[in-house]
Formats: sequence, structure tokens, C-alpha cells
Amino acid sequence: MTRTLDVSGLAYAYPDGHQALFGVDLAVEQGERVALLGPNGAGKTTLVLHLNGILGGGTGTVHVGGLAVGKKHLAEIRRRVGIVFQDPDDQLFMPTVREDVAFGPATSGLRGPELEARVDKALAQVGMAEFVDRPPHHLSFGQRRRVAVATVLAMEPEILVLDEPSSNLDPASRRELADILRSLDVTVLMITHDLPYALELCPRSVILSQGLIVADGPTGELLGDEELMRSHRLELPFGFDPRGR
Repeated sequence: MTRTLDVSGLAYAYPDGHQALFGVDLAVEQGERVALLGPNGAGKTTLVLHLNGILGGGTGTVHVGGLAVGKKHLAEIRRRVGIVFQDPDDQLFMPTVREDVAFGPATSGLRGPELEARVDKALAQVGMAEFVDRPPHHLSFGQRRRVAVATVLAMEPEILVLDEPSSNLDPASRRELADILRSLDVTVLMITHDLPYALELCPRSVILSQGLIVADGPTGELLGDEELMRSHRLELPFGFDPRGR
């Protein structure tokens, strides 16, 4: 398999002195779906913001598809690593769905029929093609999240990073998004507190705690380790058995 993401010795402190990461090593192969689990304040968001250069200046290295994340390759890195933030309104700011999804590729120089095709494909991938001319603020929250995913897919990324993708979704929207994510031919890294969602969508999970990776393995095994879960403040819903018994 081809390694698409390689994080080595990544340590980072915020300007106020708070140390968020203490030497993280993480390798992800092309096409893997990996859940990033851990309590609030574990460093999960800090880690993913290093993957496309939003944060930098710490120690250690991050490589995406063999390219070092840094100023030299920043535009290409940001094309390769697409981040879908928790609140879709952080990503949707144009008058129509079409313009939102077209924004990234257009900024990268795509024009005319090529741009239209890219927009159509991304919206089809998330089941939102018929909403192309709607204002985003007229859509439901779940629909806006799907359009936010489409804005990233329109850049044809190698890695799709999702921050709490199931949060604030009703059960039907949660199911629809799971079906979409399963259908995508892209590497997925997903921050989530929704442990059943992690089990359903990500064969592999990584637990981050106090700025360090403390566990990395098959999702079902990690979620079934009661001591590991308890010691890192991770709780399964009442009555949920990750081993499916």
C-alpha cells in the first residue's frame, strides 16, 4: 500500500505556552479510514490543523503523499488535504450552493465546462445535485454539512479530514452521511466523540490523550478495552457493545 500521511515526532505549543502535542507519530495508508478519538483537550484538532499547514512552527515533520507540509508546497498540500469543519457555516459563505462548491477549484484556476463538471460531480457524490441553485442558508443543517463535504471533494483531495461529522445530525441525516462517507474513494481521518459512528465507518482508530497517541488499532478492539476507555475518558452509549454480542 502507498503511505499517504506520515507524521513524525510532531510537538506543538500554542503562543500562550500551552503544550498541545508531545511528539506524535502517525502513518496512514492510502484508502484507510481512521477515527481520531480522545477526550476534549487531547490535541486532536491541533493535530489535524497541522496536516494542511493551518498550524505550523512546532517540531517534527508532516508529509502528505511524500510532500513536506510547509510554505514551499502549501497550495498543493491544501488541495490534497481537505478539512470539513464541525460547523458547515464556517465553510459556506457564497450566495448559492453552486458558487460555494466552485469556489476552491475556481481559485485554483479551473474554468468553464471543467469547473462545472467538478461541481456537478462533487454534489452528486453527496446527494445534493438538485440543490445546486439554492442559497445554503435555506438548507437544513444536515444538507449544509453535505454541501460542506462537497466543497472539499471538489478539490479532489487525497485525504478527507472530518471534525465531528455526525454532531447535531438527526438519525436519518447521520445515516445518509455515513452512506456517503462509505462510498468515497478517499483516505478518511475522522475526529469524533460518536464512538458507534467510529466503529461503523473506521476499521482503525487512534486514541490521543494529553498530546500523545496512547493506542492505535482495530476500532472494535480499542472500544472493547474497558480499562483503556475509562482511563482516557471515553464512554460508549449505554447498552452498546462494540463486539456486537
